[in-house]
Amino acid sequence: MPTSEFAADPARAARARHWRRTLRLTAALLLAWFLVGFVVTWFARDLDFPFFGWPFSFWVAAQGGIVVFVVLIAVYARRMARIDRLLADETHAAGAPGPR
Repeated sequence: MPTSEFAADPARAARARHWRRTLRLTAALLLAWFLVGFVVTWFARDLDFPFFGWPFSFWVAAQGGIVVFVVLIAVYARRMARIDRLLADETHAAGAPGPR
């Protein structure tokens, strides 16, 4: 899509930026999920060292993964709220009806 089309419609450009921000956030959090859910647990036995008084592999399997997943959900909710506010501000500044 030509950039001149976005220049003619600032609200459309704001929505395109919103979508790019959303995709970047989703990709980053999916990467974190993959690293914790698969990579760390796959190598947990090799990473056998005491962590809070328990072997690291036990901690990751029993508590660490769950804690990280809850943190990922909280990060997603906070960042998406911020990204949505940015979209609302940008579309409002452009004079277009937006998600207010």
